[in-house]
Amino acid sequence: MTVQNTNMRSRTITWSKPEPDVELMKQVSGLESLRQAFGDAQRAAPIGRLMDFRTVTIDFGRVVFEGEPAECHYNPLGTVHGGYAATLLDSAMGCSVHSALKPGFAYTTVELKVNYIRAMTAATGRVTAEGKIINVGSRIATAEGRLVGSDGKLYAHGSTTCLVFPL
Repeated sequence: MTVQNTNMRSRTITWSKPEPDVELMKQVSGLESLRQAFGDAQRAAPIGRLMDFRTVTIDFGRVVFEGEPAECHYNPLGTVHGGYAATLLDSAMGCSVHSALKPGFAYTTVELKVNYIRAMTAATGRVTAEGKIINVGSRIATAEGRLVGSDGKLYAHGSTTCLVFPL
């Protein structure tokens, strides 16, 4: 006998094949390449669609994303999985580093530290992740970030260390 679960929900995700424009990144600043990438829906990173977050601001040394935690982000305890906060913070902090890079350079995260302050649920509403550079050197860059609700409450904060490398 098969029991049908009437509590099941579904979600369909669509995205374009991610194709970073490496030649562009060799010619323009990190800030300009980010602005062009996020302005082109064909090159938008699939993680934003999957986790349901979007770009708000891209400035030199500062990048802001926002999203709305939902049931599909829940862990078995009935709250939003910490990976949601970590993903938003990693994205904001990493992109803040990218925004400060010279033409012909890229980065990758080598360390991510997240401090969780309070749990999120689907009732939390919109949250904003802001990443700001601390230092960008020739090989290592650091940044910090904060994840704040529309009510002004801090949900998480973190820091990152990134490796800077030539393309």
